[in-house]
Amino acid sequence: FVVPGARFSRHMTSILKNKLRLKPSILTLFVILTVPVFVTIVSATYLSNDKQARANARELIERFRVDAIENIQSVFDPIKSLVRTVATIGNEYPDVYRDSRPLKYFHSVLLHSDKIVSVYVGRQDDGSFWQTRRIEPTVKIFDKLPPEGAQFAYRWIDPLKNGASVDHYSYFDAKGADLGQVRQATTYDPRERGWYRRAVIAGNVMITPPDVFAALGLIGFTVGAPFYDKGKVAGVAAIDITLDQFSEYLAQRKISPNTLSYILDQQGRVIANSDLTRSYTSVNGQVELQHVTSLLNDLPAAAFAARPRQHEQPYSFNHAGREYIASLSTLPPDLGARWQFFVITPIDDFTSAFQENNKRLLIFGLLAVALQIAIIYFLASVLSGPLEKLALKVGQIQDLEGEPGPVSRDSPIREIAVLARAIDTLDVAVKSFASFVPIGLVKKLLESEQKLELGGHSRFLTVFFSDIESFSTLSEEVPSQELLLRVSAYLEIVTRSVNREMGTIDKFMGDGVMAFWGAPALLEDHAWRACVAAVRIQQEMDVLNARWQSEGQKPLRARIGIHCDAVMVGNIGSKERMSYTVMGDGVNIAARLEGINKEYRTRICISHSMFKEAGERLCVRPIDDVVVKGRRGKVPIYELMGVFGAGAELEPDATAVRLSQLTRLAYEAVVGDDFALALKRYGQVLDEFPDDAVSLELVKRLAA
Repeated sequence: FVVPGARFSRHMTSILKNKLRLKPSILTLFVILTVPVFVTIVSATYLSNDKQARANARELIERFRVDAIENIQSVFDPIKSLVRTVATIGNEYPDVYRDSRPLKYFHSVLLHSDKIVSVYVGRQDDGSFWQTRRIEPTVKIFDKLPPEGAQFAYRWIDPLKNGASVDHYSYFDAKGADLGQVRQATTYDPRERGWYRRAVIAGNVMITPPDVFAALGLIGFTVGAPFYDKGKVAGVAAIDITLDQFSEYLAQRKISPNTLSYILDQQGRVIANSDLTRSYTSVNGQVELQHVTSLLNDLPAAAFAARPRQHEQPYSFNHAGREYIASLSTLPPDLGARWQFFVITPIDDFTSAFQENNKRLLIFGLLAVALQIAIIYFLASVLSGPLEKLALKVGQIQDLEGEPGPVSRDSPIREIAVLARAIDTLDVAVKSFASFVPIGLVKKLLESEQKLELGGHSRFLTVFFSDIESFSTLSEEVPSQELLLRVSAYLEIVTRSVNREMGTIDKFMGDGVMAFWGAPALLEDHAWRACVAAVRIQQEMDVLNARWQSEGQKPLRARIGIHCDAVMVGNIGSKERMSYTVMGDGVNIAARLEGINKEYRTRICISHSMFKEAGERLCVRPIDDVVVKGRRGKVPIYELMGVFGAGAELEPDATAVRLSQLTRLAYEAVVGDDFALALKRYGQVLDEFPDDAVSLELVKRLAA
C-alpha cells in the first residue's frame, strides 16, 4: 500500500511516538520477568552478608577494645606491683636506701620485663639517688660513650657535700662482669624532678605523663610511689618505661590489616599508635605530644570528630568514600593515668570476603542474563530488523536528514517489501520538494495537517539581503564556468550560515540572496541570529577570498543589509505554483540597506530597529541617517562590526571596538547639529584609521 506523503509521515510518526516497538518490547518483557528475580536474590544475599559482617565487626571491635584495655592494664599492673614492693621495702626498712645495697635488687627488678629501662629511688632527707638502668650504646654519658659490651649500669648520686654532689656510673655486661666506673659533679636533685613531686602529691602509685628521661635520652613514662618513715615521706621509688614500647604493642595486635589503634591522654593527644609513626617531639627537654586531629593521616581526625559524646559504644562514620567503625573508651581510673583507647577499622576489612562472593554471584548472574538477552535479541532482530530500518528512514524523511536512497528490501515478508518501496518514493519526493521550498516550511507541513493554501499573516521578523559587489563587471571579466563555480561557493557559505542560525532562505536572485528569520518557526532572538549569520558569512568569505587571491583570482566582496519589521509572510502565487515569501515595506528597507553599503563602502549595514532588538549583543557604529523610499523621516543606519556571545571567532577585535567608540562620538556631534565638532571628531577617527571609508565620506559631506 502507498500512503500520500504528509499523511504517511504523520501516520508513521504517531506509531513511533505512541506505540511500542517490537524488538525493545520483547527485550523489555524478558528483562522485566528475569532481572527483578535476579536482583532480589543478589540483594537479599548481599544484605544478609553485609548485616552479618557488620555485626561481626562490631563484636570484634568490642572484644578487641576490652582485651586491649586489659592488656594495657596487664602491662602496668606488674610494674605498679614492683614499684609498690620497692616502696614497701622503704617503708619497712627506712635506712635500706641510704647506700648501694639495693642496686642488685633493682637489677633483678629490671630483668623482670624488657619494657623496664630503669629502677631507682630518690631520698627526701639528703637528695641521694640510687638507680639500676639499661645502657643504650649510642647515648653518651658524661660526654663519652659507654664501654663496649656494657648493657647495664649502677648509678648513684652522693648526698650534697660542701655544696656539690657527685654522679657515679658503674658499668657491667649481661653476665655481671665489671666494665669500669665514671663519675662527675652534678646538680641533679631527684626531689626537684616531676616524677618525684607527682608521686609525693599522689601519695600512692601513679603514672606520669610522657617525659624525657634525661640520663637515657629516651621518652617514656615513670611509674612511681612514695615510701614513708614515721608518717613522713622518706623518698620515692620509681620505674621507667619507654613510650615506643606501647606503639609496638599496638602494632602487633590488630583485628584487621587496616586497623588503626591509639592510646590517647585526656586531651586527645597521642601517647602510642599502631602505625609506629612518631607522634611526639622533645623541645628543650619537654615532650610535646601531637593531638590525634593533627596527624599526617586525616582518618583519625575524621573518626575523632564523629565520636558520640554520651556513650563509648562502637560507632560508624564515612571518610573518603569508605565506611569505618570506631570506638573511643576511657581506661579504668585505677590505672593511675587518665588515658583513652581509640580504635578505627574499615568495614570492608570484614565485608570484603562477602563482597567477593557477592561479586562472583553478580558476575555469573549478569553473564547468564546477558546470554539470554543476546539469544532473545537475535530472534527479535530477525523479525523487527527490517521494520526498524523503515521506521528510522521515516524519521529521517520527516527531519529532512540523509540523502535519498533505497531502504533495504531483503525482508522475506511481502508487506514489508511493499512498504519499503513506498518509503523510497516518499523520500525522493520530499527531498526534491525541500530543494525548492524553505526547509522550515517543509518541516512544518510534515508535522502538521495543514494544506498548502494561498494567503499569509503579519509577523515581526528580520529580513536579510546579500549580493556581490560589482557583479556585472566581474561577469564580463571572468569566464562563465569559473564565475558559476565561485558564485556557487559564495551561495553555499550564505546558505550554510543562514541555516545554522535557523533562518529561512527565501530565494536566490542571480548573485543575490534573500532570507528571513522568525518564520515559519517563531524565534525570540531572530534579529541577533541574523547578525550572527551575517558576521559569519563575511568571515568565511574572507577565508575564501584569501585562497582565491593566492591562486591569482579576484576576490568576491559580499554586501549585506538587515532590517526587522512587521511584514506579511505566507504563500503567494497560484494554486499551480506557490512561493513562501515575505512582503512589505520592511523588505524594501532591507534591500535598500544592502545597497547603501556601496555608498559608504561598508560590508554589513543594519537598521535602527535591528539595533533596538539586539544592540546590547552587537558591536556596531552609527553611519548616518538616510532617506528610504516610502518613509517620511530619515532612518538611522549602522555598520555591524561583530557580535558578542556567539563564539570567540565572531567577537570584535580591539581595533573594531576603538573605531566604534570614536565614530559614535563623532555621530553624536552630527545629531546635535554641531558640525564643526563632528568634522573635528571624524578627523580624529581618520588620524587613527586613515583608510576608514565611512569617516572619509562623512568628512566630505560635512565639509561641503
